[in-house]
Amino acid sequence: MIRLLIADDHPVVRQGLRRILTEAGDIHVVGEAENGDDVVRMLEGTSVDVLLLDISMPGPTSFLDLLKQVSARHPRLRALVLSMHSEDQYALRAFKAGASGYLTKDRPPEELLDAVRRIHGGGKYVSSALAEKLVTGAQSAERLPHESLSDREYEVLCLLAAGNSIKEIGARLTLSPKTVSTYRARILEKMVFNSNADIVRYFVEHSLG
Repeated sequence: MIRLLIADDHPVVRQGLRRILTEAGDIHVVGEAENGDDVVRMLEGTSVDVLLLDISMPGPTSFLDLLKQVSARHPRLRALVLSMHSEDQYALRAFKAGASGYLTKDRPPEELLDAVRRIHGGGKYVSSALAEKLVTGAQSAERLPHESLSDREYEVLCLLAAGNSIKEIGARLTLSPKTVSTYRARILEKMVFNSNADIVRYFVEHSLG
């Protein structure tokens, strides 16, 4: 039996995931977490084989930092990132942070179950398109401008590209508007951009949206 912890801030989503996973027969949902602090606390007191982690949970700790923390404390735990964001945006960083799989929320339930079983068995779960990009990226020495950003800077970049305001990003990441503005300034400097329009254009040109 696969012991699985669901981490998502939306109760309706958690209930839907629990139903799909429980009906599989070989997966036991041991708990639900609605933020990063809950994840850390529950992993300390519960035996978990697979963590199903939503990418967009609220809180001061980014999901990438949470992945790194969880991987360091629980090296045998397998983490499957479940996201509404395309693989191009976060998948590579998620794997570097310790994830064993990455799945977008538009995939069918059968694929979710397959992903859970595969990573529990010691494998990795990626789409064929992402697998090709991983190989291509490994063969190329050239780095794109956004790859020089820190994980937090990259999160802010993605939210800016999606049209979020400084205030909205601050609320989403539990940061002050001043701090978000500082991150934005660093992003523009590192990527040699002048405005948010440059960020949006970059996302379109590199198919990151």
